[in-house]
Amino acid sequence: MNQDLSENERRQEFTQHWLAAEPSVSAYVFASIAGFHDAEDLVQQIAQEVARRFDQYDSSRPFLGWVLWVARSRVIDFYRRRKRDQLVFSDELLQKLSQAIVERDAGRSDRREALEHCLEGLPGKSRRGLDLRYVEELPSARIADSVGSTTGSVRVLLTRVRSGLAECVQRRLTMVDA
Repeated sequence: MNQDLSENERRQEFTQHWLAAEPSVSAYVFASIAGFHDAEDLVQQIAQEVARRFDQYDSSRPFLGWVLWVARSRVIDFYRRRKRDQLVFSDELLQKLSQAIVERDAGRSDRREALEHCLEGLPGKSRRGLDLRYVEELPSARIADSVGSTTGSVRVLLTRVRSGLAECVQRRLTMVDA
C-alpha cells in the first residue's frame, strides 16, 4: 500500500476496495459456513481484520485475492474454535472456492444488483416469508405458525417467490446485456 497517503485517504481507499470485494467475500463465507448468523458475524470480523491490516496490503496485487486469503484463514479458524475434528471443507476446496469467486466476481455483482432490485419489488408477505426462511432460518412449519397459515401454503409461497425472483433476475440481466 502507498505509505504516502493521509489517514483519511487510506480510509477512503480501504472503503472503496472493501465495498467492491464484500459481495464476493460474503459469498465465500456463506458457502463455507452453514449458519447464517455465524457467517454474517465472520464477514464482519473479516472486514475488521482487513481494515486493521490494510497497511499490509500490496496494492500491486488484486485486493480481492488478498481479502479472500484472509477470509479463508478466518473460516479455518472458525472451525478450529468450534473444536470440530474435521473441517466441513478441506483447505484445498476452500482455496478453489476462493479462486472461483475471484474469477466470477464481475458477473456476480451484476447478478447481486439485479437480485437486490427484484427483492425491493416484492410484496410485504413475500418478503416476510423469505426473511423468516433465510434470515431467521425457520422451517416451514414455524413460519406457518408465525404468519397464521398452513405449512403447505408457506411452501407454495416460497416456491413461487423463488421462481419469481429467478425470472426477475434473468430479465434484469438480459436488460443489462442488451
